[in-house]
Amino acid sequence: MTKYLISFPSEAMVVTEEDFPQVADAAHAVIEEAKAAGVYVFGGGIDEAVEPVLVTADGEIEAEIYRGSHLTGGFTVLELPNRAAAVHWAQKIAIACRCPQELREFMYDPAS
Repeated sequence: MTKYLISFPSEAMVVTEEDFPQVADAAHAVIEEAKAAGVYVFGGGIDEAVEPVLVTADGEIEAEIYRGSHLTGGFTVLELPNRAAAVHWAQKIAIACRCPQELREFMYDPAS
């Protein structure tokens, strides 16, 4: 089975304060469904109040991260039998979150 990353940047989710509880409930329901199906690996949202750091190859810590790598928003990692199943779950998450989702496939690593 392959692991897939389903994610969105925070600026993609444009939901009113009034609608947010419904969106949160719908998103949590999809995650619970994925858990019940045995395909959920992990997920969450990036805490954007905490600044990222870069840990260099010699162990030093720098405030400047890789250009273009600023990660925001939310993500889910699912382990699925094929890309079609991943697209199906990405659709469920997109509908629940009311915003488009990016879908990426992790390369196979026999050690993980």
